[in-house]
Amino acid sequence: MKIIYHHVFTNVYDSDPAAAPGRMEAIMKVLAEQEWLEFLEAKATSREDIAALHTDFHISQVVREGLYEIAALAAGGAIQAAEIGLSEPCLALVRPPGHHASANKSWGFCHFNNIAIAISALLRRRRIRRAMILDIDLHFGDGTVNLLGNFSNIFICNPDAERRANYLAQVEGFLKSQTGIDIIGISAGFDNHHADWGGLLETSDYRRIGALVKKTATTNGGGCFAVLEGGYNHRVLGENVLALLTGLAEGQGGVGAPKR
Repeated sequence: MKIIYHHVFTNVYDSDPAAAPGRMEAIMKVLAEQEWLEFLEAKATSREDIAALHTDFHISQVVREGLYEIAALAAGGAIQAAEIGLSEPCLALVRPPGHHASANKSWGFCHFNNIAIAISALLRRRRIRRAMILDIDLHFGDGTVNLLGNFSNIFICNPDAERRANYLAQVEGFLKSQTGIDIIGISAGFDNHHADWGGLLETSDYRRIGALVKKTATTNGGGCFAVLEGGYNHRVLGENVLALLTGLAEGQGGVGAPKR
């Protein structure tokens, strides 16, 4: 399985938990040990791809904050992951996150909406017709809904439940709710883990979610990809990311399948 990454994502680009020192290193420490993962370097996307969803005012604000370069690199990594995801599961291991970024504003450590930009790029390039976005971050992906929620061919779910079983049932119900989906994108936040801010999910639940997404994508004859969002406990973050990837890889068989 391919992972889109760049060493600059380890930089402390802002004074917030999403850019905390050691965060990306904690993930890479776990993933680098997995021989079935292949790392590809992220490439910045064009201003045109960003401007398809974000206003000139908002883009200029990100430029003034000195964050345009890294935010464009994160958005570009998400597009790369989505393109690869059409044929095999892929993860955009990128910073800054994006699901709180709307057309003209952003909050929650986000600047450009990575997953929305990726889905938009595939639609505009006529690579897909219908898409699903499953946002498993603890926090509601308001930016993604603001940007794409009115599209009749894009379906978005932010599961919300106080019990694990209900949460997972919502995920499964959403994935079964549509057919003919060309790609499923996961806003992959891990802050709902029992040892993180949300205190709800187990590490094994991320593997199950990944497997459900892969199974649904296969049933639809489409693809799937994930884009990193939240997750703040460095002690468990790497294992949670690996669990999601393992689930996404299940059912592929052959070269690239995890041996765990």
